[in-house]
Order: sequence, then C-alpha cells, then structure tokens
Amino acid sequence: MKLLLTDSGVRNSSMLAALVDLLGKPIAEASALCIPTAGYGGPYGDPGGPWRFISGRSPSPMTELGWNSVGVLELSALSSIDKERWVSWVQEADALLVNGGDALYLCHWMRESGLADLFPSLRDTVYVGLSAGSMVLTPRIGEHFVGWKPHTGDDSTLGVVDFSIFPHLDSPGCPDNTMADAERWAAGMNGRAYAIDAQTAITVTDGSVEVVSEGHWKLFNPAA
Repeated sequence: MKLLLTDSGVRNSSMLAALVDLLGKPIAEASALCIPTAGYGGPYGDPGGPWRFISGRSPSPMTELGWNSVGVLELSALSSIDKERWVSWVQEADALLVNGGDALYLCHWMRESGLADLFPSLRDTVYVGLSAGSMVLTPRIGEHFVGWKPHTGDDSTLGVVDFSIFPHLDSPGCPDNTMADAERWAAGMNGRAYAIDAQTAITVTDGSVEVVSEGHWKLFNPAA
C-alpha cells in the first residue's frame, strides 16, 4: 500500500497534493471506501462520530474531498458477509479512508475481519489514516493512548510501518498532547517516533518515509 498518515484528515494543500500524487490521478476519478470502525471504540466513542466521518460533516476532511464514489466498509460486519464479496470491494477501491477513534479497537477488528491480512497484496491502494487510523499501522501506540483494552493486554498494533505516531500535537482539544507529553511518550518507545499536528502528514511509498507539513512536527529517536 501507499500510505498517507494524518493527524486530522487532509487539512491543507500540501497534503492534498500528496494524496493526488499517491493516487496517480485526480481525486474526482478515484473510488474510496471509508472505514468508520475506530469511532465506536474506547471510552469516548459514540454513534455521532462515525456518522459525521461517513457523511463528510466532521472537521477532518476525508470523505468530502471530491471522490468519484465513496462506500462504507464496517469491519465488525465483515465476518457475516461472504469473504469473496468484500475482498473484491477492497481490491477494487483506489483508496481506504480510515477513521480515528481508538487504535487498539481498530487493530482488533482489522485482524478479526481479515482486512489486515490483505494489506501486503494491496500494492496500488492508497491508505489514508486519520489519528487512530494512522496509529494502527505502527508497531506500538504507547500507554499514553491506551483506551480500549485488547485481549493481549498490551499496546501493540499492526507494525506495517517501523515508526510510531503521537497525533494532535498541541491541539486545543487535547491538553495532554503537548510537546513535553510527546517527549515523555517517545522516551518509552523502542524506535523512531513522530509527533505531528493537524497540518502534518507522513507519506510512505515503497519504504520511503516523508513528512508533508504546513505545521509542526518532531522526529524522536532518529537513530533507532
């Protein structure tokens, strides 16, 4: 997959240009599936969050970017659907738009549904993550972000990339996400770790990692 890992959706022209570059065509010619699942997890999950994400009425631009078509892929429903059907939906989509919420809850359903097993085969698919939707691809999220408790009892996630992400840096709505908080979080991580704000995203293509930003970010443990 080609990755665009954001804090709060595609918030500026630099991120939008990066998305178009990853797609290899205009957004208006591309199809997307949005995955709202993470919005139901954790102590602050409620039905309104996934609805706003799906309908394009959240403050985090994802589904409302002008896609040719948008569908909904709810991971907790996939076990009751014939696998050949939903796998074809994923394979035919140009992009997966993955909602924020609880990263460990999302990780559970990505594994349980079988979606995570498909990732290595989706070479041309563009994965666009929002907060938890970005963090789920990292090796660990850190205790700072643990809400929903998985059966494993730890903070491990999918490990598609080899770095961790601290989102919502200095966000007014997240008073515990200051740079000092990010530094303490990074001290407990074993590898490279990025703190990013709402105007920052990370792209990953064929193992090449680049930061796209009109805001503030910091790389911790760069030699790890």
